[in-house]
Amino acid sequence: HVQLVESGGGLVQPGGSLSLACAASGFPFTNYFICWVRQTPGGEREGVAAIESDFSTYYSDSVKGRFTISRDNNKSTFYLQMNNLQPEDTAMYYCAASHSPLLPMKGYLAPKEYNYWGQGTQVTVS
Repeated sequence: HVQLVESGGGLVQPGGSLSLACAASGFPFTNYFICWVRQTPGGEREGVAAIESDFSTYYSDSVKGRFTISRDNNKSTFYLQMNNLQPEDTAMYYCAASHSPLLPMKGYLAPKEYNYWGQGTQVTVS
């Protein structure tokens, strides 16, 4: 069955860095779009970074220049390197996967277009 398992969250001071990882299994990972989505309590989900099977990447304006998404198809794992973290980055971070052909039209960072989700990892910047 499909499984996405995040790791690497934690507490960091403003200006610090964290690296998140998401291990994928149970689906043909290499052909899927992958997205990191964050959500604060009571807030909406926000797609912050996405990567295609051809390694093209997309970022929200809120993280562009600070976050880097990558994937290692050999390890079926993808990553989010987060630098210069700020208190407003505090959220639960989820990895998500999709094979939807509508993504180029709907937007690579649109959370509702992703149908496989991990359980999330908490990132707190304080």
